[in-house]
Amino acid sequence: CPCPLPHGDCSLSRLLRCLLSARRSLEICLFAFSSPQLARAVQLLHRRGVRVRVITDAQYMGLHGSQIGLLRHTGIQVRHDQEEGYMHHKFAIVDGRMLITGSLNWTTQAIQNNRENVLVMEDAEYVKPFLDEFERIWEEYNPINYRFF
Repeated sequence: CPCPLPHGDCSLSRLLRCLLSARRSLEICLFAFSSPQLARAVQLLHRRGVRVRVITDAQYMGLHGSQIGLLRHTGIQVRHDQEEGYMHHKFAIVDGRMLITGSLNWTTQAIQNNRENVLVMEDAEYVKPFLDEFERIWEEYNPINYRFF
């Protein structure tokens, strides 16, 4: 684990364990995603047959180091915004039961250097609104709905 915390059980390893617990689905809604470690975990889940869907910000998915193109290349479904402003959410939902949210963008910079927070909960009262928001945005960002003119 490259984070600056003691290496018995660091923040990155805890986050990876939460993600790798997925058996059926993983919905990811992130502003920025450049962490190779987290991308490898997501790819592994996809190879295991977990349905992975990613929503991201169009401006940030094309930046140097972004893992979004790599995820797409492996067959993971990715959708992005088509409007002004940022798609600034930062959350993931594991198997429709576990919510991972907070200030953390999934970037090496954020993991190693920033002061960030991550909250993990399995309370349906909190998970459901985030899952509903993911589904709403997923449909809104459907390429069928893109406007080019």
